[in-house]
Amino acid sequence: MHAAPSTGRYTRLLGSLEEAKPLDAAVKAAEPLASRLMAQPNVRSLVRGDTTGIPLHTILTDAPFGAWWSAVFLDFFDDQASRRSAQRLVALGVITAVPTALSGWATWSGKDRGLKRVGIVHAAANAAATLVYLASWRARSRGNHRLGVRLARAGAVLLLVSGFLGAHLSSGRHASRHGVIHG
Repeated sequence: MHAAPSTGRYTRLLGSLEEAKPLDAAVKAAEPLASRLMAQPNVRSLVRGDTTGIPLHTILTDAPFGAWWSAVFLDFFDDQASRRSAQRLVALGVITAVPTALSGWATWSGKDRGLKRVGIVHAAANAAATLVYLASWRARSRGNHRLGVRLARAGAVLLLVSGFLGAHLSSGRHASRHGVIHG
């Protein structure tokens, strides 16, 4: 006889987010903008990745994510060139976060209610990370490198949270179905 697979904390958390009705107010507020982003057939085709087979958001996430993680890596070195490069990478991440977010909202518009709830939390974590990295850039540009490094490390934690949620969204699977949550 085989035992039923146990559900991990992460899966239970995802299932709880999928079923979190208090997030519905935020979903309802975001739906009109997201729907407008996908109203044009050419935009919808580009965002969905009809030509490439890869949704645009999946491609664009590499820019801010890569820039910010590279800056965190460079922060391990204390020379002036590494500091300057890290500051530039932080700025690049902030700038590229904007089109990445727009493509994410557009993709989000095609999800069902449960995944939209997870998407709201994913977007909030990304927004928080972007603001933290913006503060990191500002601290660095004002000569407070240590504060900039600490902020970038905090932003990296938010990126990890957001990345896990984003991977769940892109999988299209539901943690709250098939007895995963309610066994």
